[in-house]
Amino acid sequence: MSDCDRELVLETTRNLLEEGSPIVITHDTDGMVEMGLFLKQHLQHVHVPIILTGAMTPFGCQGSDGLQNLTESLFAVRLLPAGLFIVIHNRVFPVDRVEKDNNLNEFLWRDPPTSARVQ
Repeated sequence: MSDCDRELVLETTRNLLEEGSPIVITHDTDGMVEMGLFLKQHLQHVHVPIILTGAMTPFGCQGSDGLQNLTESLFAVRLLPAGLFIVIHNRVFPVDRVEKDNNLNEFLWRDPPTSARVQ
């Protein structure tokens, strides 16, 4: 995903925030955390839940987790407080408390938050 792509997602998200409805964004899992952190950095007034989700096995491939993750996200977006989250594999992570582990092929909770780790 290029900087131009990230800016497009940011602008689209800003426009959707004006409508006041919760937002679900489907995204590739390799860049999902980065996108979430980018949105968090550039969106000062998030008053609805914004969820990023995707598939470790692409949709359309046998055994894809994409539909399950999307279904969970549509459910979670109605229950979560305002903020930015990643919903994947039956789990919810604040975007600054998650990391994709490519060796384990899963998302893991991280402490402290990303903002505290990056200096």
